[in-house]
Amino acid sequence: MFIESAKNPGWIEVICGSMFSGKTEELIRRLKRAKFANQHVEIFKPKIDTRYSDEEVVSHDSNAILSTPVESSDCIMLLSGDVDVVGIDEAQFFDQGIVEVVQHLASNGVRVIVAGLDTDYLGKPFGPMPALMAVAEYVTKVHAICVKCGDLANHSHRLSASDKLVELGEKDIYEPLCRHCFDKIRKIEQEKED
Repeated sequence: MFIESAKNPGWIEVICGSMFSGKTEELIRRLKRAKFANQHVEIFKPKIDTRYSDEEVVSHDSNAILSTPVESSDCIMLLSGDVDVVGIDEAQFFDQGIVEVVQHLASNGVRVIVAGLDTDYLGKPFGPMPALMAVAEYVTKVHAICVKCGDLANHSHRLSASDKLVELGEKDIYEPLCRHCFDKIRKIEQEKED
């Protein structure tokens, strides 16, 4: 038996792309519009992301919105009572439980907007992002501009020699590259390693 909820139906939106593509800018834009419409909005980010601010989600263009830093996806469930919209930035840094969390919220009438890197510095799917894109009603892929040739960039090339999966940084550590330039540089890097 289907029981209709008094609350509006929820859904999941994912904004993905490389670094410097405007993911966080788009997340902030959507969340500010929801606030302007007098919707109750809660915003979360991983506690490890302290690049610009401990408590704000901040875009590379310095637009910001107050958020709650959390250790894990479980915390989002605990802190999302009586909301219309939940925003989550840097979703690639969360545990796989984030997928169940956003589905639960959406099934309970919440609009969930998630932003994150779809691939890591090696060009491989990053953390829970592929699963989030699979369960989302809406997926927006944004692109940066390749710093080498000017084409659309969809890769975040790491400039440092670190091989850690998570290395927080900005233009000093990462640059956006198109597929062609990324493949060319990765081939050169792999030849040096051999």
